[in-house]
Amino acid sequence: MSAAELSRPIKPRALPTGIMTVEADEAERAALASRFGITAIHGLTAEVEFGEKDGAVLAEGKLAATLEQPCAVTREDFTYEVSETFSLRFVPEGRIGEYEEDAEFELTEDDLDEIEYDGDSFDLGEAIAQELALAIDPYREGPGAEEAREEAGIESDENRKPSGPLADALAALKK
Repeated sequence: MSAAELSRPIKPRALPTGIMTVEADEAERAALASRFGITAIHGLTAEVEFGEKDGAVLAEGKLAATLEQPCAVTREDFTYEVSETFSLRFVPEGRIGEYEEDAEFELTEDDLDEIEYDGDSFDLGEAIAQELALAIDPYREGPGAEEAREEAGIESDENRKPSGPLADALAALKK
C-alpha cells in the first residue's frame, strides 16, 4: 500500500486541544486530484475538534475545497466550491464488531463513520481525503451543459417524458 497523499498522524493519547486546522499543500492537492480523477484541487482546508467517548476518539469538523473537474456533458473544465461537515469516530483495532460474511446486522448512526486504526496513532489526513472523495460528484455539470445538450438535441432527464411498455401500462392504470 502506498503512502497517503494527505497524511496527518494523530496520537489519541495526546489529542490536540481546540480547533486543529489541516491545510493541504500544492503537492498533496495534486496527488489527491490524481487519485480522485479530477483536474485539480486548488485549495483544501479542514478544521477539526477532538473529543473522547467510550475509548473512541471523536473528530467533528468541516472541510472546504476548491475543485476543478471536467463537465459531465461538455468535458470542459470548470471550478466550484465544496463545503462539507463530518463526524468521525476513530476506534482501536479489534473494537469494531466482527460479523459473519453473509449475516444481516443493523448499523446505528455511530457505526457509519467509524474508522479502525492500529498502532498508537490514526491518520486524520487520510480520513479528510476520504470525506473529500465522497463530496466529489463525478457527474457534475458545468456552466455550458444545458446549451451543449440543446445543440446536440439531447433532452435533459428533467424534461424527458417516461416511455416504454411500463410507462404505457402505468398511464393506462391512471385513466
